[in-house]
Amino acid sequence: MPIGFVKSEAEILERLPTEKECFDLMREYHMLPNIIAHSRQVMNVAVKIIENLSNGSTINRALVVASALLHDITKTRSIETGERHDLTGAELLRTLGFPSVAYIVEQHLFFTDFNAEGRLEEREIVYYADKCVMHDEVVSVHKRVDDLIARYGITEERREMILKNKSLILAIEAKINRHLRDDIHRVLGI
Repeated sequence: MPIGFVKSEAEILERLPTEKECFDLMREYHMLPNIIAHSRQVMNVAVKIIENLSNGSTINRALVVASALLHDITKTRSIETGERHDLTGAELLRTLGFPSVAYIVEQHLFFTDFNAEGRLEEREIVYYADKCVMHDEVVSVHKRVDDLIARYGITEERREMILKNKSLILAIEAKINRHLRDDIHRVLGI
């Protein structure tokens, strides 16, 4: 959510899916087991970050957990269709009545409007957690980016895009790190 944006009463009262409901949705939308394992690990990383926040950082844990678990909700389908799973996942979640989760899912590939000095946001934690999980293994940003280049950097343009994105990931990592009681690499064991 952009800095300075005031939430409406409807957004404040929005019901978020429980962990059980997230896993039910994963089954309903036929997520592959490896994608479920990845999503579970993204949630674990996000929760470790939340559990190590210093006093004064306010994060909606339920929103982060649901968004982490559901960030790849349409990825299985996208393997066949070629669709952008960030956009179709967000669209699906909006139709299911979860607009805040949808907003974060929509941001997990192409993050917009990063504010290094603003409050720590739930979408930043989910975005970063996703970038630290290669398949279902927690890894450094550097290792994850090397993997992304190897798998998806088939053109020079794509490699440049991935490397440009690495700068953003590291900036988000630095922002998160400023809000933690301990160094993020120790927190995540990387």
